[in-house]
Amino acid sequence: MARSKKHIARREQLVDATMRAITDRGRDNLRIRDIAAEAGVSPGSVLYHYPELDELLFDVHRVVVERFYQRRVELTESHADPARRLIAAIDTGLPEGRDDAVAKTLYEMHGLADRSSQHGALMTSLFDREVALYGTILDIGVAAGRFTLAEPTRDIARTLVVLEDGFGLHLLSNTTSVDLPLARSSLARYASQATGCELPT
Repeated sequence: MARSKKHIARREQLVDATMRAITDRGRDNLRIRDIAAEAGVSPGSVLYHYPELDELLFDVHRVVVERFYQRRVELTESHADPARRLIAAIDTGLPEGRDDAVAKTLYEMHGLADRSSQHGALMTSLFDREVALYGTILDIGVAAGRFTLAEPTRDIARTLVVLEDGFGLHLLSNTTSVDLPLARSSLARYASQATGCELPT
């Protein structure tokens, strides 16, 4: 039992180390020795716990999806007012900048979706959960008399997720024409138009 817990703890350590290595080097340049150096272990230790790099990358993708999504849930639910919840959802859906490690790792891992059904399933699951999160916020706003929706709930929710994903890609790239204030204001403007509610800034 003790060995099992140690094994789980080591795998979690390696997942975190891999995330840091991906942030520094990118997924395509990732090497076992980079992960080992980040974790402070030998390359052999990495291979003992993860004989296949693909298995480690899948665990990284799974963990980063959960961290990203749970942070969104926690921060949106910390507000009682639906309008503030909506702004919190927008803020947590956008990367804070090119150094946002969670967002950067998430986008790097999503790049595996076209070659792997497992990674594709994780990406699809996250998208659906984010749409559901926005949908819940919109429905709460309607029930509270704060929102009057211009389109069906799911259409608005889906558009918000697609918009934040698109802006997020540019924020994490070298696109100098897009910055965080522009992305945030564009999303907030669409959300205001879609809900008939002036959102707090």
